[in-house]
Amino acid sequence: MAKKKAFALRINEEVYKAIERWAEDEFRSTNGQMVWMLQEMLKKRDVFQRKPLQTGKKIRVWTNSLAII
Repeated sequence: MAKKKAFALRINEEVYKAIERWAEDEFRSTNGQMVWMLQEMLKKRDVFQRKPLQTGKKIRVWTNSLAII
């Protein structure tokens, strides 16, 4: 199984509540829902197929209310 990385996420309360409700509808934990959402977005943008950056620079992925660095 792939190693998991823990990190702190600062998120707008309104966005968090919306994700929490969505997670309930899907019978997932809020954390599980966020992981699923991120994986789906990365698949949609074909990020899993890209080669890692060689420069060490950070990548910013923007969604409607969330910046992932």
